[in-house]
Amino acid sequence: MNKLPQISEAEFEVMKVIWKYAPISTNEITEKLLQTTNWSPKTIQTLIKRLVTKGALTYEKQSRMFIYTPVVKESEYIGQESSSFLNRYYDGDITAMVSAYIESDKLSESELDTLRMLLSQKQEKGGK
Repeated sequence: MNKLPQISEAEFEVMKVIWKYAPISTNEITEKLLQTTNWSPKTIQTLIKRLVTKGALTYEKQSRMFIYTPVVKESEYIGQESSSFLNRYYDGDITAMVSAYIESDKLSESELDTLRMLLSQKQEKGGK
């Protein structure tokens, strides 16, 4: 996986809209974000421009509108950020991370059941 651009929390909110609705116009992005944030349209436009500069978005001008599509796949970005978090806080040890969540009662019984099921399925498939 290539090194993906660093995206701020605010830029990530913009990317979530674009990943969900792409291809999408500036006006549509603004309309959707105004429903969930208290940002001004100018702030949203600035965040979009930053994402283009960082190489996370590309655009096409269609008459008087800019239509944006993501260059970075959501799954790739989340995978990179998850690995970064795991390496930064748990020295890359997923067992240590899950243990910390279990020991501090951060996981519900249904989440624990889901984890058991996932581990069981992986084991049945002869997982790594």
